[in-house]
Amino acid sequence: MELAVIKRLKQFQKYIDYEFNEPKLLYQALVTPHYGNEKGIPHYEILETLGDAVIKLIFSLKIYLLGENDPGKLTQIKQRLEDNTTFIRIGNEMGLPNFIFPSINQKIKDTSIIADVFEAVCGAIYLDSGKNIEVIEQKIINRFFNDWEIYLKESPHLLKNQLLEFLQEKFKFTPKIEYDYEKFGPDNDSLWVAKNPKIFDNKGNLILNLPIYLKSKEYKTKKEAEKELSAQILEYLKTTK
Repeated sequence: MELAVIKRLKQFQKYIDYEFNEPKLLYQALVTPHYGNEKGIPHYEILETLGDAVIKLIFSLKIYLLGENDPGKLTQIKQRLEDNTTFIRIGNEMGLPNFIFPSINQKIKDTSIIADVFEAVCGAIYLDSGKNIEVIEQKIINRFFNDWEIYLKESPHLLKNQLLEFLQEKFKFTPKIEYDYEKFGPDNDSLWVAKNPKIFDNKGNLILNLPIYLKSKEYKTKKEAEKELSAQILEYLKTTK
């Protein structure tokens, strides 16, 4: 392992206050698939999958122990906490972009790569600690998720779920919401607009006509664009019912 790599790994371990028994696991968690394939070295994808499962379990247990016994509400809250928007924000607060090993010209800032690496780091700690889930909870979750209410309010899942709940109350069944997305700019620095919202019943029939002027501003991700459009639709429906 190159000296520069070793130095970066040591800096990150010091920052999260966890020393890896197998630093190669941390290196793998910080290597993007593009860079890994170029260099012929392991990358974060498998660790991301493991980390995702571990984080889901940690959140489920924490929410349950806080007194939430309704399975539907527990799932809903967990989704709000574990979406990419939240993980990107947490990853930025951790300084993850400074430690990731990307391919040349690969964009990292404000991309899902930060969320992927966040999950991969959790997966790497899980394996390195002898599958000790408490280590991840103490070193990562409890430290960086320090204000749950903020993440719940800002999550795209929250607004879409609020819209669904409103529609369920209105129609007495669970409708399906679909958006069209328009992309602007190059692939490595694209922006997204969510537009043309459609609401269908469970047979695929269009049940609600919405104004064509309802569309989001330009955002870095589809989820952010979807979040704003969901808020617009909800406000429109509340003021026109």
